[in-house]
Amino acid sequence: MELVLYHGSERIIMQPRPDAGSGCRDFGRGFYCTRSPDMAREWSVSRGRDGFVSRYILDPAELTVLDLSSSGFTILHWLAVLLANRRFDTVSPLAVEARDYILSVFHVDCSGYDCITGWRGDDSYFSFAQDFLSGAISCRHLIRSMAPGETGQQFVLKSRKAFDALRFDGYETASHSEWYPKRRSRDDSARREYLDAERYRIQSGDLFVTQILGERMRPDDPRLQ
Repeated sequence: MELVLYHGSERIIMQPRPDAGSGCRDFGRGFYCTRSPDMAREWSVSRGRDGFVSRYILDPAELTVLDLSSSGFTILHWLAVLLANRRFDTVSPLAVEARDYILSVFHVDCSGYDCITGWRGDDSYFSFAQDFLSGAISCRHLIRSMAPGETGQQFVLKSRKAFDALRFDGYETASHSEWYPKRRSRDDSARREYLDAERYRIQSGDLFVTQILGERMRPDDPRLQ
């Protein structure tokens, strides 16, 4: 079944290039899309200007897709991919030890895949992951902080084969006056919920990074599922 993907930016991108963009992003170098047109509209605008949402059709029949949100993967697998690609402010000894352990034990080999899909780690969500490494929040808190549904997912094209299977299908203009406030509102809402003490009250069985390190938990530990 073909997928409809959207990419929001300051320009129309009719022919995405595999070598474009920075390698220091959530899943490394690639073309970052979403299946949510509204999320792409929010991504496309910034302070003071309109944006463009390019639409594509992807035939994934012959592609290998790594879904980091699927069964068999935990939140720590997703975090390991982020740690391998993005710079974290790991200033405390605990955060440094947690980073090294997660990179070693929950490493995901992404090299053989044409596409990767999983939670996005931008804006507030990236800071939530940093708090987990520092021991401020539990695994459950981190999972609850991530945006649910398609609006919280990104779909990244990695290989030349994936780019060859992508077809440009038009574009639209996203109004700054409409979508920038929605972008800010989504981020502000995520932060408000994150700081809600009642919502994030510690519960029996909550796993913090100190326990994960102390017990040297492995990916198959049922408490991480």
